[in-house]
Amino acid sequence: MNPDLVVERPEGLYCPPGDFYIDPWRPVDRAVITHAHADHARGGHGHYLAAAPGAGVLRARLGAITLQTLAYGEAIEHRGVRLSLHPAGHVLGSAQVRLEHRGCVWVASGDYHLGGDGAAEPNPTCAPFEPLRCHCFITESTFGLPIYRWKPSRLLYAEIDAWWRDNAAARRPSLLLGYSFGKAQRLLAGVDATIGPIFVHGAVEPLNRAYREAGVALPATRLVTEARDRVAFEQALIVAPPSAAGSPWARRFASAGAGLSDAFASGWMALRGARRRRGVDRGFVVSDHADWPGLMRAIAATGCERVIVTHGYEAVMVRWLQQQGLQAGSFRTEYGDEALEHEAAAVGDGEGSS
Repeated sequence: MNPDLVVERPEGLYCPPGDFYIDPWRPVDRAVITHAHADHARGGHGHYLAAAPGAGVLRARLGAITLQTLAYGEAIEHRGVRLSLHPAGHVLGSAQVRLEHRGCVWVASGDYHLGGDGAAEPNPTCAPFEPLRCHCFITESTFGLPIYRWKPSRLLYAEIDAWWRDNAAARRPSLLLGYSFGKAQRLLAGVDATIGPIFVHGAVEPLNRAYREAGVALPATRLVTEARDRVAFEQALIVAPPSAAGSPWARRFASAGAGLSDAFASGWMALRGARRRRGVDRGFVVSDHADWPGLMRAIAATGCERVIVTHGYEAVMVRWLQQQGLQAGSFRTEYGDEALEHEAAAVGDGEGSS
């Protein structure tokens, strides 16, 4: 029996034969990064390995780092471990990590999103999820409950457009809240930019730039500080991180036109009461993670004998997978949306407090 290719350590998920970590949460010498979100890509590592499409956003987030990149599907060998990165469909540059050692194949998914099942189309801002055959699959479980089932993206964008269009007709600014990296760009890629001008928060625009440099088509956007007066916001869509809600930065829009309408875009909006707890006018169920059917399809497509579940609803998924006859367990990690919230709060308003 082959030893495990990935184990838990205090620093993160560790590959013993390769002597490297996957998305470690403490500083290590060698880190393989699945994507540039704050909970998976942290500063302080000696050497970073990531998918080439995500190099721009990774550097935008972490600054000057020692970064090696691989094209999707390109393989390298390190200490006898054959390693390659494959699309995860989550955000620009997101990757699954495929490890092969002495005939045994493990895949660490990172965060991922599936499309093509009639319920959720692929994310238009990144390469679509690629199913990989393996013996052991390490999967996220952010939305690992049967209640999470996403609508088709075209219907979600139609809801957002209708909300924005109604606000624009009433000369009411539309403030749409979503994470600066990934969610904001996915929202921008899908809305109808003919409805009105689009402004963005200072934390969003550098990542828009990285996406455009990577060849992702986004509509024209302007920083809020570039507006000549508040009349410019009356028919506008304004995209900002969740930390901007209720801030002095956001309150400026309330005095424009007929007042402000705000909305939050997140998979968590599927939960009853989530919009009220957020204190926003609207909630749009938009997620860059796999829903329950997507998680089940991804696991089935691997043909794996063993599944290790990480961050989310680990206990529920492990129990379900065991009932389906799979060998299933979990890893404790330090991934999750809390890190994204912390990062957004640390960024502040990105443009000063005016």
